[in-house]
Amino acid sequence: MQHYTIASVAAQSADFRRVLWTGTHSQLVIMTIPVDGEIGEEVHDDIDQILSFVAGTGEARVGGETRAVEPGDLVVVPAGTRHNFVNTGPNPLVLYTVYAPPEHADGAVHHTKEEADEAEESGEDEPPTG
Repeated sequence: MQHYTIASVAAQSADFRRVLWTGTHSQLVIMTIPVDGEIGEEVHDDIDQILSFVAGTGEARVGGETRAVEPGDLVVVPAGTRHNFVNTGPNPLVLYTVYAPPEHADGAVHHTKEEADEAEESGEDEPPTG
């Protein structure tokens, strides 16, 4: 059994991205978006994503719509939908997200967005297969 007090775990991580758990069909990841930072506009063609916000304030930009997000909010991003999440507040924007199927390498930790982008571009951040 994996058990997390997820809001506390997410709020204690300063890493841009940290994979907590990877299963066959889904993956749990915590993220911290720094002040003036963003995840970066992207589309996951075959992956659904659910994001739950635990600290900070920001904007969800999903499928051409923009909405403010704050702790307690949850945003669903269906596969194939262009999206970005931007920190608009004075503190880090902290969230946890579930990808289905997994999107990142099992156990991946990326301290910054730049590190995460580099790992993706180099092929180091590939989800497990099989």
